[in-house]
Amino acid sequence: MPASDPFSAVARLEGVPAAAAAARDAVDVVLRDRGMRALTPDSTAEALLRGAWASAVLEGVEVELDDVRTGSPEPIVQGAVRLSTELLSLAPVVERAPLQAFARMHALVGKGFLDPSELGLVGSAEAADRLQELGRLLTAPTDAPAVVVAAIVHAELAVLRPFGWGDGLVARAAGRLLLSVRGLDPRSVTVPEDGHLRTRTSYADALAGYAAGSPSGVAAWLIHCADAVALGAAVIVGDHR
Repeated sequence: MPASDPFSAVARLEGVPAAAAAARDAVDVVLRDRGMRALTPDSTAEALLRGAWASAVLEGVEVELDDVRTGSPEPIVQGAVRLSTELLSLAPVVERAPLQAFARMHALVGKGFLDPSELGLVGSAEAADRLQELGRLLTAPTDAPAVVVAAIVHAELAVLRPFGWGDGLVARAAGRLLLSVRGLDPRSVTVPEDGHLRTRTSYADALAGYAAGSPSGVAAWLIHCADAVALGAAVIVGDHR
């Protein structure tokens, strides 16, 4: 384990290794059964759209998936879809300059709704300092599983609310992107946001536990995220549940 590697430290909390392994196995099974050669850019686009829909619903918007397909006028839905369309293009950015990627995500979410001066702007010095530390950790070596790194980034952005509007959309998209760039779901054809939506009550409770900062609260959040990834692994093109 690299020295001073908080990601690996939390990955060893009680229950987390088994949950992370189960999430990895669930994704691997789906990708193997489907066959990587059968997965096309359309598969990725569909999974990203479904993720945008689920993320918007988690923000409190009552919208059907078909309405998202046809172009809902709701600003949160538009922001979620716009972000999903460009998300994977941010893969090289999030690896070398995570804070730049997060700011771009917020700009995509808030475009046309927020004042241009607010796009990507972190609202407090405390949030900026904590994001700087998160960015430092993301560019340092770690042997933590992708699902753990993604879950920590998701929680930090969701709890800090650094931008003040659309933070939940950014948090879930950032987590999804890290699952891709860290190799769990390289083509981003699963839908972890759907897993969070299916367990939305425990999603809110687990985030609150993470925010409280106890080891058990952090572990519960990581386990929740691993479970959401496993649930979302089956939601790919051809699954119209």
